[in-house]
Amino acid sequence: MSTVLDKLKNAEECTWINPNLKAAKEALESIEFNAEDVADAAARLERFAPLIMHYFPETKETNGIIESPLTEIKNMKAVLNEEGAALTGKLFLKRDSDLKVAGSVKARGGVYEVLKHSEDLALEAGLLKGYDDDYLKLGTAEAREFFSQYKIQVGSTGNLGMSIGIMSAALGYNAIVHMSMDAKQWKKDLLRSRGATVIEYEGDYGKAVEQGRAESDADPKSYFVDDENSSALFLGYAVAAGRMDKQFKEQGVVVDADHPLFVYIPCGVGGAPGGVAFGEKLMYGDNVHVFFVEPTQCPCMVVGLATGKMSDICVQDIGLTGITEADGLAVGRPSGLVSRFMDVLLSGEFTVEDAKLNPYCRKLWKSEGLYIEPSSCATFIAPSRISVCSEAQKYLEAHGLTDKMDNATHIVWATGGSMVPQEIRDKILG
Repeated sequence: MSTVLDKLKNAEECTWINPNLKAAKEALESIEFNAEDVADAAARLERFAPLIMHYFPETKETNGIIESPLTEIKNMKAVLNEEGAALTGKLFLKRDSDLKVAGSVKARGGVYEVLKHSEDLALEAGLLKGYDDDYLKLGTAEAREFFSQYKIQVGSTGNLGMSIGIMSAALGYNAIVHMSMDAKQWKKDLLRSRGATVIEYEGDYGKAVEQGRAESDADPKSYFVDDENSSALFLGYAVAAGRMDKQFKEQGVVVDADHPLFVYIPCGVGGAPGGVAFGEKLMYGDNVHVFFVEPTQCPCMVVGLATGKMSDICVQDIGLTGITEADGLAVGRPSGLVSRFMDVLLSGEFTVEDAKLNPYCRKLWKSEGLYIEPSSCATFIAPSRISVCSEAQKYLEAHGLTDKMDNATHIVWATGGSMVPQEIRDKILG
C-alpha cells in the first residue's frame, strides 16, 4: 500500500489492485440494494418513456428510453497496441457520451432521480392515480404549474448539473445548479439557455455541494440531489448493465468464465461508476472485472479505498491540488456510500496524467471518427495498462485469466461529449 500511496502523493501514474475484492455473491449480499431494486428503477424509466418523448423528441427512435450505442473500436485498439499495449480480445466504446437529453452518463442517474421525485410528488398530489396511469399527464399545463411550486437543486462540476438542470426545467421546476470553479463555461451557458439558474463558486466541488445542500435544506419545497449519498442516482446508473447485456446479445458477445469482461470507467465522486459497477456485478458476477480511472491530481476514490478511510480523507490531505482538466472528475472526496460498496466490488484503479487526455481524444477521433470529452478519454489508459503492467498481470494470474485474454471483452465507458460546442472540439482536436 505504501508504494501506491507514495505514487499517489507524488501525482505519478499508478495501478492499484483492490486487496479487499470479494467473490461477487458474498460482496453483493453485503450491499443493501439488490436486483429487484434495479428492476424497479428500469420499470420506472419505462413508465416515463412517453413523457420523455414528449419533452425530448430526439428520443423517439428509442421509444423514450435514453440509451447509448455500444461500438467496437478496432482501429483504436490498434493505436493503443502500436503505442506499447498488448491488448487482445475485443475493445468496445460504451457511448454514454451520446446519451440523449444531457449528453453524458449523468443522463442515466440524474434524469432518473428527477423522474422518481416527480412521480412521488404527482402520486401524493393525485396528478397520477397509480403506476398504471398515463404519465403524459405530467406534461400538461396543470402539471407544469404544480411542479413550478418546487425547486430541485444540485451541486456539480458539470455533467450531473446538466442532467438535473435540463430535466427539472423541462418539467417546470425551478432548477438551481450550484457549480464549482472546475465546471466548463459552456455547460453553465447551456444550462441557463434551458431555463436553469446557475450559481457559480470560486471553491471546488465540495463547496458547491455544501452550499447547495444548505440552501435546499432551508426551503421545505426544495429537493436536493445528493451526488455523494443518493440511492436514486445509484440505481438509475445500475440500469445500464441490463441494457448493455441486450446489446451484447445483438452483437454476439459472450460473457462467461471463459470469456471475461473488463469494464473501465472514469471516476469522480463515484456515483455513476459505482452504480454501473454494481449493475455489472449483478449481471455477470465474477465474470466481470471493473476498474475505475482517475486523474493523478484528483484520485479521490483510490485514496479513500487504498487508505481505508473512504470519505474521511480527501486528495488535499495527501498534498494533491485536486485540480484537473477532467472537469467531471474534479472531486476531492469520494462518496461514502459508493466507496463502501466499491471496497468489496471493485477490482482496482488506474490513474492518468492530464497531459494524456487531449491526445487520447485526438487519437480516437482520427482512428474511429468518434468524439468524447477529454475526461472520458482518461479510461484509455486502462486497456493499455491491463495488458502490460506487472500489478495487472498478477491480478490476471490470481483470477485464472491469463490464458483467457484472447477471448476477453474490454469496455471503455465514454461518460460525456456529444454536447460539447464545435469550437471547443476544434481546439482540442487541433
